[in-house]
Amino acid sequence: MAYVLLCFTALFWAGNFVLGRAMHLVLPPITMAEMRWSLALLLILPFLLPRLRLHWPVICRYWKRLFFMGVLSVASFNTLIYVGLTHTTATNATLLQSAVPIVILLVTGLFFKEPVSLRQWGGVACSLMGVLTLITAGHLETLLHLSINQGDLWVLGGVFSWALYSISLRWKPIELDGFTFFGVTVVVGVLVLLPLSLLELQTVAPPAWSIKSIATIVYMAICPSILAYIFWNRGVAELGAPKAGLFIHLMPLFGIVLSAIFLGEAIRSYHFVGMALIFGGIYLAVVADALKRIQKTT
Repeated sequence: MAYVLLCFTALFWAGNFVLGRAMHLVLPPITMAEMRWSLALLLILPFLLPRLRLHWPVICRYWKRLFFMGVLSVASFNTLIYVGLTHTTATNATLLQSAVPIVILLVTGLFFKEPVSLRQWGGVACSLMGVLTLITAGHLETLLHLSINQGDLWVLGGVFSWALYSISLRWKPIELDGFTFFGVTVVVGVLVLLPLSLLELQTVAPPAWSIKSIATIVYMAICPSILAYIFWNRGVAELGAPKAGLFIHLMPLFGIVLSAIFLGEAIRSYHFVGMALIFGGIYLAVVADALKRIQKTT
């Protein structure tokens, strides 16, 4: 069951990217993120309120830390992705998202002085080539003229935001259980996004409401937000973080398939080249060491 739940988690997250691209002309990106997380908050609120009252002294003590983590995760990550999806394809976005483990390794190695092997640096370089292949559509000479799809740059901003959030989890208050911590970050994200959404609506057309747009928000609030969180925690609890983390790399596969089916996005040869380079780098930098740790503990 844990394997099935983790597969659904990757599928839900990939579906979020595809829907974000599909509805980019109907729902403004910041407003889309605000409505998604507002509905998710309403759905979890009956379960969250008792925990907030119980842990309120802890929340007040660590509010700066929790605010920072809520901004990085709920407020920034998906919003930057949705903004990027107004200019780039869902296929590119899901492939770029798979570079998160490499960004985490890069940041921890450079700024936190954690030991990084030569093989891991080789993995970073390999994945970086894959990212550059994607954002230049296979024409690396594009970099000489700085003609790069701005959507891919927004998505990369989201990748860095999630990587920084993942790194900051080492400072998560241990007094807070996982669900309460998640709920607090959602509250922070909703409050931060609200004025930005109102500002956005002053400059763009309001959302075009239909059955499709409403269903999109409902899906985003339930599947990639609440259910994916529950499924992920269950998978980590049963299999451990090293094994569970490998399932994130199903996202590009699901993303390519869903984008081709529902959006009619063409799959080009440079997508496969970029994916091979990113996955090769991930294997060198992350997966190989994770598999060794798994073998030692089994």
